[in-house]
Amino acid sequence: MIRAALSTLTLLASLSIAAAQQLPGNKETVEIGLSTDTIAITSGFRGTDLTVFGALDNADPLIQRQGRYDVVVVLEGPQRSFVVRRKDRYLGIWINAESVAFQNIPASYSLASTRSLQDIAVPKVFQQLGIGVYNMYYEPMPDGFDSSQSLKEFTAELPRLKLKQRLYTQRIGDVQFLSATLFRATLSLPANVPVGKHVARAFLFRNGEFLRESSTSLNILKAGLEFRIYRAANQYSLLYGLFAVFLAVITGWMGRLIFRKD
Repeated sequence: MIRAALSTLTLLASLSIAAAQQLPGNKETVEIGLSTDTIAITSGFRGTDLTVFGALDNADPLIQRQGRYDVVVVLEGPQRSFVVRRKDRYLGIWINAESVAFQNIPASYSLASTRSLQDIAVPKVFQQLGIGVYNMYYEPMPDGFDSSQSLKEFTAELPRLKLKQRLYTQRIGDVQFLSATLFRATLSLPANVPVGKHVARAFLFRNGEFLRESSTSLNILKAGLEFRIYRAANQYSLLYGLFAVFLAVITGWMGRLIFRKD
């Protein structure tokens, strides 16, 4: 805890120095840093919060006092392909019917903002920037749908499913200014957060106008016994498969010996 606190203070100090080095005539910029650049997933992982620290450079003192700067911070997971299926009732049984496949979709998405998005800028701005769960572009795979109406329905269903799984979250008001130029954002990472490289982005707005963007990366990886099993399954797939079959045979044979009836 002490080491984490010292790291945080060091990060805030460096951001403060960057914010103090203002050059007349330059436009505002934003810089961010993470409380950690690596998160290890173990069997006891139940989700966590990620803290993002940031600073405004060359900010206008008058606009600062009026509170007209807004920041939106997002964390996007690795891009994956997803299939959304519709279940239909057939002869009394629910079965998978029509489906649409999407590609290049963030496996997870966390957003935090100073205020609600509609209070920061007009919806068109967020649509152009792709900020927000319902403003991202969900790219369908070619020839993966039957009609435009079907595609529209499935596109609306994808973010709803992600929100239900808590892989997509939006936390309004969880970006807070600690001083005139320093801010802190809190992002949610669920227990089922995907492993891989995640990208954190901060978007700076002034009076509803988008100014600058800054980004950094976060690595989420498996650790402990789960990681060793995962690595063995990927690097030595044949041996892993043979061992799994051998273990199943031995387990079944031992179970028969223990529970057999004479």
